[in-house]
Amino acid sequence: MGGGILNRDGGRPVVVLAGRPNVGKSTLFNRLLHRRRSITDATPGLTRDPVAADALIAGKPALLVDTGGFKLDRGAPDSCESVLDSLVVERTLRSIEGADLVVLILAAGELTPEDEEFIRLLRPLRDKLIVAVNKTEGGRLLAETWNLMRFGFDRIYPISAEHGDNVEELARAIADKLGGTDYLRPDGYAPSAAAIRLSILGKPNTGKSTLSNRLCAEAASIVSDMPGTTRDVIEGRFVWKGVDFAVMDTAGIRRKSRVSENIEYYSVNRAIKTMDEADIVIQLIDAPKGFSVQDKKIASLACGKGRGLIFALNKWDAMPDAKNTFNAARDSIHFFFGQMKYVPVLPLSAKNGDGVGALLNTAVKMFEQLNRSTDTPKFNDFLERVQEESPPPSGPRSRFKVKYGVQVSVNPVVFRLFVSRPAAFTSAYHSYICNRIRKDLSYDTVPVTLEIRPSGGDKRRPR
Repeated sequence: MGGGILNRDGGRPVVVLAGRPNVGKSTLFNRLLHRRRSITDATPGLTRDPVAADALIAGKPALLVDTGGFKLDRGAPDSCESVLDSLVVERTLRSIEGADLVVLILAAGELTPEDEEFIRLLRPLRDKLIVAVNKTEGGRLLAETWNLMRFGFDRIYPISAEHGDNVEELARAIADKLGGTDYLRPDGYAPSAAAIRLSILGKPNTGKSTLSNRLCAEAASIVSDMPGTTRDVIEGRFVWKGVDFAVMDTAGIRRKSRVSENIEYYSVNRAIKTMDEADIVIQLIDAPKGFSVQDKKIASLACGKGRGLIFALNKWDAMPDAKNTFNAARDSIHFFFGQMKYVPVLPLSAKNGDGVGALLNTAVKMFEQLNRSTDTPKFNDFLERVQEESPPPSGPRSRFKVKYGVQVSVNPVVFRLFVSRPAAFTSAYHSYICNRIRKDLSYDTVPVTLEIRPSGGDKRRPR
């Protein structure tokens, strides 16, 4: 794979939005996408990792990238803040190097030493540079905006990302600048639209970004010992054994009572919403620290949405090298998570790569099961057999019969049963049918949903 975040997709030009903190990069990013993708807030430095998304800019397909802010003042030397700011700037500069077009965003009437230094750094890239001056809504500060031409820019686009003023004109300029160049990567890699989508979830500091970077063979996400480093959803793509994958690295999910900042609130909500976009959730658990009630809530959400789920015990290289350590950990998880005994549990070290192959093998198998379709005759033959082997209750008030059934969806896997008396259908028999579906019909690693419907007196079954 090689390279940085901007080399992960083929076939589209890469447009990078750059500038110092709080000039409106994320607001413009969302405006050009016509949807809210980056988190926006008045807090400077909110965006840390580059956030990329497919965009149609004035009819031109592109990969649009929102970057962290360029800062000169990076806090006290050797402080956590200084180290993190340096990593953000490093990612921003690397994104610019890999871009086909850079949109430099300045704020009207607010030119700073950081702006001037950034302009100096970008001067060698003037052939792929467009300059937008934000916060000019209603024509405010236009005189100061035009004065910026003294830096040698060919043209300046005054805009208001928040209100949309002149953004369409900027979009047309971006599309014109991109032109009709063939942007297919030299290696010819163009990931399939039907990639297996993985969402990496877990509590803060469990190694989500480390795993994402290892899978994508690049440092797309900033890795730090400071919990809460990742704020937005960072997406990457990779190919493994000929299979396309898309991976979403997310913010750490903490207990609701500990989510204090507005920024973290939106980050956590966005992380949870990645379950709606994913095929499979990789739930990272810090093996030395063990699991918690919060882990159980994450797992329940994933299974409730019908997503594939893998428990990955990360930092396994720090665990005691004893014969039964893993078996004890797996048994403990199965006991704690109760009805999720079908969920695979795997040891993993995202840091050194141990267990990554087994993780991806499991994901491929799980994706096949999520998309497996069982035809109606086969399913009804199965229902007859399991009812003969373990008949439903036969008491006068508890009697019911499963008349017939059909699979109504894949990914998530949903079967619909038509029952003579749905109110009498017990949770125990519900679990029995689900477990037999997993065992007999080869859905042994994925959640299975049963919908119970009245048969309406129709004893016929579809063929």
